[in-house]
Amino acid sequence: MSSLAVNENTQARVRFKDTQIEMSHGAGGKASRRLVEGLFAPLLLGETREVLTDAAHIEVGGTTIAYTADSFVVHPLQFPGGSIGELAVNGTVNDLAVSGARACAMVATFILEEGLSSSVLEAEVRAMSAALKRAGVILVGGDTKVVERGKADGMYISTAGIGTPLPGVRIDARTVRPGDRVILSGPIGDHGITILLAREELELEADLYSDTRSVLPLVEAMAAEASAGIRWMRDPTRGGVATSLNELARDCGHAVELIEEEIPMHDAVRGACELLGLDPLHIANEGQFLAVVSPEYADLALNALQLAPGGEEACMIGQIRNGPAGTVVVNARYGGTRIVDMLVGDPLPRIC
Repeated sequence: MSSLAVNENTQARVRFKDTQIEMSHGAGGKASRRLVEGLFAPLLLGETREVLTDAAHIEVGGTTIAYTADSFVVHPLQFPGGSIGELAVNGTVNDLAVSGARACAMVATFILEEGLSSSVLEAEVRAMSAALKRAGVILVGGDTKVVERGKADGMYISTAGIGTPLPGVRIDARTVRPGDRVILSGPIGDHGITILLAREELELEADLYSDTRSVLPLVEAMAAEASAGIRWMRDPTRGGVATSLNELARDCGHAVELIEEEIPMHDAVRGACELLGLDPLHIANEGQFLAVVSPEYADLALNALQLAPGGEEACMIGQIRNGPAGTVVVNARYGGTRIVDMLVGDPLPRIC
């Protein structure tokens, strides 16, 4: 980097005013956005005016590739339906998939705590290997670091992934228009509530499992039938469906209208949220995705999802409206409407 570029960056206007980092800054909600937009973006991105997403499509030597990076600090390391090793692969593949790309290669960095059981480490490496094979992705490199006892809660994993764009798919929130339909691939909240139960923080027995999986097969099935109509996609992980759709509403300048009774969730998720005073729309998911599709392609897209293995519960949950701009409005099950904001705080930390 030239000295001129460094000087320009040091003069960038930093708008982040929080005096210290809290858990909420990693929850994917309002605090996370303040951190990214107020500190990281002005200093690291400079004059870039692109909409920030989980994966970027960039041109290298005349070829377009998709690139993403992620980190996983889930606690506990193993939970019903999955574990940190499997989650690291699926999360990376999914960020690429909802950007309109097929993952092809990954690198992984392991941060290991002194005293970690070798059997636990082996189990997670095996889980990662199996997930890579299912996703058709190869691991091409990585790194390992070990820190002192008490410094890493067993294990953290960081990843980076590259992929190739899906033909005919262009994801951009700025192309979203009023009348477009909002499609959800399946039930929400399973992952976040499963992690909560696995920590034994809630005395509730439920036959519930994390939904962690690769959503690429579902995205490809939908794209095969309706690629020209797909405007935007996102996997609603931290901050849940509400945060993802609030980001969309802000980026596209329109409103998102949801129909509450159309949003699928398991009874155990609904019960746990009612007991704890949580909104299911804020609960993290690791194996579902949202899509906004133009009205003339919406039925084709939904039908393709429902016919694909694992997409049987996909449904249309709302549409894009003119206003009020930048808001997510929910038509409640028993009448009336409510505005759902981004996640505030961090009610379920360390869920991915």
